[in-house]
Amino acid sequence: MNSLWNRFKYTVQADLHTAFDKKEKKNPIAMLNQYIREAEKQTNSVGKLLERQFKLKTELQKELTEAETMVDKRRSQLKLAQSVGEEDLVAFAEQEVNTYEKRANDLTETIINVADELTTLERKFEEMKHKVKDMKVRQLQLMGKENVTRAHHQMDKVISPETADEKISSITEMNQYIESLGSKIDREYETSSMERRLESLETTTEKNVELV
Repeated sequence: MNSLWNRFKYTVQADLHTAFDKKEKKNPIAMLNQYIREAEKQTNSVGKLLERQFKLKTELQKELTEAETMVDKRRSQLKLAQSVGEEDLVAFAEQEVNTYEKRANDLTETIINVADELTTLERKFEEMKHKVKDMKVRQLQLMGKENVTRAHHQMDKVISPETADEKISSITEMNQYIESLGSKIDREYETSSMERRLESLETTTEKNVELV
């Protein structure tokens, strides 16, 4: 089951930030969408394997119950054969008891191992689902940034035509562009605020002069 899990290990260990390490000309949103689709596909596959593992554990438990029942039955029959002196039946019953006891012991050990593996797989599966959820959140964040960037780019065509032809080819550049716009807006707000204070000061001064 470990080798089975290793096929999907990369999804659990995937770091969202490494998805955009290389500069690509492709749309980063489209890249992330494709990555999420693949991760969801792998997650569904692992979910089906977990279902099969649950069923396997149930089948093993049934086999164990049957083996333990037969051990009790053959032991009872062994005592009966011994009490009446049927040596051939005694030999047969002893062999049967040994066979079912060994089967029950093997099944018990197997079930313990399967249960441990199942616990590990369930924990990793939850990590896997959380990772996909994180990617979807990241997708929404990037979509929001993309929308803001496009909106500012369209506005800049009117407000600042000289910057209208700037291209954004990576997430890093997109973030830098957004930070630059944010700084510009902050400066403009600060200037406007100072202007309002100056105008207010002028108004107050004029009123005081009129009163005098």
